[in-house]
Amino acid sequence: MTKKLLLVVIVLALAIPLAIPATAQDDKPMIGFLPGVLDPFYQVMEIGVNAAAADFGVEVFLPQYPSTWGPSAQTPILEAMVARGDLDYIILAPVDKEQMIAPLQAAVDAGITIITVDTFLGDGDYVNGPVTFPLSYIGSDNVEGGRIAGYALAERLGGEGKVYVQNTNVGVSTTEQRGQGFIEAISEFPGMELIGMDYNLDDASTSAAQTSAVIQREPELAGIFGVNVFSALGAGNAVKNAGLGGAIEVIAFDATKEAIENLDLGVVSMVIAQKPYDMGYLAVEFAFADWRGVTSLPHRVTTGYAVITAENVDDPEVARFIYQVP
Repeated sequence: MTKKLLLVVIVLALAIPLAIPATAQDDKPMIGFLPGVLDPFYQVMEIGVNAAAADFGVEVFLPQYPSTWGPSAQTPILEAMVARGDLDYIILAPVDKEQMIAPLQAAVDAGITIITVDTFLGDGDYVNGPVTFPLSYIGSDNVEGGRIAGYALAERLGGEGKVYVQNTNVGVSTTEQRGQGFIEAISEFPGMELIGMDYNLDDASTSAAQTSAVIQREPELAGIFGVNVFSALGAGNAVKNAGLGGAIEVIAFDATKEAIENLDLGVVSMVIAQKPYDMGYLAVEFAFADWRGVTSLPHRVTTGYAVITAENVDDPEVARFIYQVP
């Protein structure tokens, strides 16, 4: 946990007891947790959620992981959670920044407080933006994450070369912002050329097929940015299968076991690790603090990144951010 997040935790730990009425010591909120899809990122987030639930003595209900990414998979699960009638908070990653507004507004109308993790609604500004009903957003600064990838790729390519982005779904706040940050970064280098961006709908096989087609079509392709778990996995596998590991620089977002394996093989040049454990832990802590009457909770908390390379992957202070799923 970063110093900034540790400070948030310490401040909340000091504030929560002061906000507890003497007659409400045993009163605990019921919290629901709804991830975006089944993948190592959200599985690690679940570990953080459960750790905080144990620390604060609250119960968390996780109905199921959506089978695929999208409102059609997430909305029915959300509606069933609301229909239970016993949830005070729902922590979730909205799978579409616009299409999930109405279902979540219905949850709020039913008396449930919403905390978004990883992804957000509207523009993510819950104070002055178009969507203000969530309590907080806890996640990465994804524009900055995209910039990290763009600058790293430009540095490795000496500021010139053709590059390609493997993206996931249109309308997803996080991956849209990563693409935005990446383009902003490489635009500072006149010799860098973005030749395309494809969307794989969170399917690694589709990502691999799309990337393979680009490799065949663009023999001068020099670098690839995979914006999430599935995008990076598919792109890395396509480069590996083409026998071009090291010849095409690949920047992978999300520190899965497969991404680290590709890093060890020299197929991936750098892995950008998010901190899903911290996101999950803080979300439960925020729910508990709000329940106890803390009114000073920030509307936005960014959890930072760890940049993993072949040079530092064995450093315990870096390796702890690799997504470890039991």
